[in-house]
Order: sequence, then structure tokens, then C-alpha cells
Amino acid sequence: MSQFGFRPHFTLERPGSPAEEQRRLAASLQRLGETFKIKSFPGFLCLRVPPAERHFWSPRLHVSFEPTEQGHTQLDGVYGPNANLWSLFLYGYLLASSAGLFGGALGWAQHALAKPAWGFAILAGALALALGLYLVAQFGQKIAAQQTFRLHQLIEAALKASIPVH
Repeated sequence: MSQFGFRPHFTLERPGSPAEEQRRLAASLQRLGETFKIKSFPGFLCLRVPPAERHFWSPRLHVSFEPTEQGHTQLDGVYGPNANLWSLFLYGYLLASSAGLFGGALGWAQHALAKPAWGFAILAGALALALGLYLVAQFGQKIAAQQTFRLHQLIEAALKASIPVH
């Protein structure tokens, strides 16, 4: 695993009930986790970078525990940014897409009426904003890559399994 994708995630099936597997994983992470911050909720576990090493782009690992039809537990892990950073990008993309939709519709209407189609400039600005957000996100992901890799190594050690990331 040399590079993580847009929203890196993994899925793994383990024997045992969700509560049992969550308890085992939390205990194993406590033993191995050095100073990593572990928050455990029913059916859900969050693993964060140690507070002393945390920065704006630091990742988190969210693991959910779901029962399968065979009586096992499916672990779904997602690597992602802090909630406030995620919200910033969510609203940035929402703004860009709304402005792009408005600008495109306005530009098309202006063009159809044989008027100066300055609405397309709004569309171009929205596309530039979306591209800028994407590039900034990729930059941030590169800054967080080492910490993301450490989180992944820790979860692999805790589960004693090689886990492919998608």
C-alpha cells in the first residue's frame, strides 16, 4: 500500500458477535496503541492520532461492527479527516455545485435569448473552486499520509491480519 485513495476504506469479516469483536479490538488497540486516542461507542470505534502529533490534516479511522447472516461480524473501516475539516469541504463542494448549476442555467438562458452569456463565467468560477478544493484536499491527504499509514499499521497489528485498503 503505497498510496491511499479518495476515501480509503476496508472491509473485513471476523468470527464472533459485533460486541465481542469490538471489545477484542479495543483491548488489542489499548495494548498496542501507544498514545493513540481510542473512542468506543456501541457498534462503532474511532481511532485518532495522539493529541501531541495532531495537526489540521490529521486523519481518523472509523470502524463499524455489523452482524452478518452467518453469525460473524463485518468490520467496515473508513479513514478520513476530522469532522470540522470534512464539513468545510462538504460545504465548499455544495457551494461550488450550487453556483455551477446556477451559472450554467443562467448562461444557457442568456445564450438562448441571444444575450451576453456572462452566467457561464459563474460556471467557470464554480468549476475552478471545485478543482481548487480537490487539489487542496489532495495536498492535505499527502500531508496526512504518514499518519494514515500508521493508523493502518496499528489496526493490522491489533487484528493480526493483512488488510487491503480500497
